[in-house]
Amino acid sequence: MKVKVLIADKFPQQHIDQLKAMDLDVAYEPKLGENDLPAAAADADILVVRSTIVNAETIQNSKNLNLIIRAGAGVNNINISAANQKGVYVANCPGMNSIAVAELAIGLMLALDRRIPDNVADFKSGVWNKGEYSKAEGIHGKTLGIVGVGAIGREVAKRATSFGMNVYGKDICRIEGELIKDFSEMDKLLPLCDVITIHLPLTPETRGLFNKEMFSHMKPGAFLINTARAEIIDEDAMLEAIETKKIRVALDVFKGEPEGKGGTVSSRLQNNPNVYVTHHIGASTEQAQNAVASETIRIIKDFVNSGVIAHWVNRAKDLQQGYQLVVKHYDRPGVLASVLNVISEAHINVEEIENVIFDGGIAASCTMKLQSEVPAERLIMIKDNPNVLSVSHVAL
Repeated sequence: MKVKVLIADKFPQQHIDQLKAMDLDVAYEPKLGENDLPAAAADADILVVRSTIVNAETIQNSKNLNLIIRAGAGVNNINISAANQKGVYVANCPGMNSIAVAELAIGLMLALDRRIPDNVADFKSGVWNKGEYSKAEGIHGKTLGIVGVGAIGREVAKRATSFGMNVYGKDICRIEGELIKDFSEMDKLLPLCDVITIHLPLTPETRGLFNKEMFSHMKPGAFLINTARAEIIDEDAMLEAIETKKIRVALDVFKGEPEGKGGTVSSRLQNNPNVYVTHHIGASTEQAQNAVASETIRIIKDFVNSGVIAHWVNRAKDLQQGYQLVVKHYDRPGVLASVLNVISEAHINVEEIENVIFDGGIAASCTMKLQSEVPAERLIMIKDNPNVLSVSHVAL
């Protein structure tokens, strides 16, 4: 039976053809929405989405779903908790759309400075207002603060530097061995910046990060650009800062953004002259979409051919691995089963296991990460197996 791939968002035709050439059963339904997916994905093995929401019902109702691929960077539109509970892999395509998003961020910066949308709107309305629109300051020599210096933030920095801007960055810091979002010095960074651009993932630490306190640190009249996630900004605090500090804002994402690709939209931002909004198009260039599609195909090919998951995002990072057991053995049927049976009888859980074969196919090495120590008598039982070459057991 063929592996069924459901693509539930826009995807380049040439890359769909590549999947079909891999002898996969490919269903292309780019107009599916969140509420359509539970039925549409019921018998899919692999689900590919861009912005379409994959909710818990979709994952729970699926019979064969093994892999969900977000054809983009973030995965906040996928219910990771439901995927974890059902053992469904979730992967993404980080960095493939970095240049496209960076280009939009720079474009929005220039649009804010030169008020390009207002220029165009007035012209189309028959209004000539050169005196008003000749008051831009220019961005050369201005200070840019990049909040989130990942792949996108670095691309923004390259372009901003070429404009002669002074660039500062704030990103993830390593504290006590853990990667956490450290925004403790934002009160020092924000007052320096004429322009601030956000390039962060949505996490519990970044949700609502730009709140009333953060806006209080911003320069009056500064520009704020968000091409990341709407939830990073407290919209009420932003509107207050627009009113009281005369900041100006350009957003590619906003609260209440429609899920669909067309139709009507309603937002309290629409009539605010100090807010520009684009249609969540940061990654929507042909170059970026082709790069993301190529990476998606690579992920699918690796998974189908070898079971390897590139960019696997819901793999456990904090396992209860107290001990490691390495068993070198003859590559014969039943050898590992007998070893695992000895461990199981001691009520020891294997957290991770990897078995690799030496060239020639005679010997193999199996590495197991265990919750607890294997008792000495159990190690002797494993060593006494005539198909076991050596045993190494250490605390991690």
